[in-house]
Amino acid sequence: KNTYYRFLNNTSFNWSKFLTLLSTKVIAYFDTLTKPERVMCLVLDDSVVERARSKKVELLSFVFNHVIGKTVKGFNMLTLGWTDGYSFIPVGFNMMASAKAEKRINDVNVSLDKRSNGSKVRKDAILQKPNAAIKLIRSTLDAGIKASYVLMDTWFTNEPFIAQVLEQGLDVIGMLKDNKQFYYYKSKRYNLSQLGKMIPFSKTGNILGSIQVKTGKKMIPVKLVFVRNKNKRNEYIIILSTDCGLSNEEIVR
Repeated sequence: KNTYYRFLNNTSFNWSKFLTLLSTKVIAYFDTLTKPERVMCLVLDDSVVERARSKKVELLSFVFNHVIGKTVKGFNMLTLGWTDGYSFIPVGFNMMASAKAEKRINDVNVSLDKRSNGSKVRKDAILQKPNAAIKLIRSTLDAGIKASYVLMDTWFTNEPFIAQVLEQGLDVIGMLKDNKQFYYYKSKRYNLSQLGKMIPFSKTGNILGSIQVKTGKKMIPVKLVFVRNKNKRNEYIIILSTDCGLSNEEIVR
């Protein structure tokens, strides 16, 4: 027990790499317990870690909390997980400060040895969030963890980031929100609201319909699936998939 606690309290370990190596071992064991045809995915998300009473914490920043719609003091915990539909395992993380220097309340301790793990973590903490996410995905794949898709929410599901994920050899399944993103359908440009009006929605079931389009600039072929919003029955949720060969049901699953 004492060895375990000394290990947990040691700040010099590369905790991110340790988590990835441990997760790789666990996932490899799961391979012996499940069917080979199961679908394996990476799940990307972030959440705000608020530190309202802190003043001198290194790299403490003003970050925007989308849940409450306000800027707070704290960090963004960027997390990458692995799932096969039955189990979920965290495989990587990055406790992120703001990438903008003017939004950081405190800066990095300059006396820290730049060769140390701590210094490398601090450099990763001030990366742009998309770059940090791609770095997590790449290190996970390099560790030998297998996946076919990256699942993500509306913040990450945009054309530039989708293109970066595709470069890693993975497909994307992510939720969309009706903003200024445009898509091409039969050589004409539409936004999500306009595309929704073009689909003959099913009156039964939760899956209303789907349409295959291309993204606005890079012309990436994607499939958009419209799903009934259980919280507001007169509205719908849109899920994007870069694997256009998947059925609507499988994309939703």
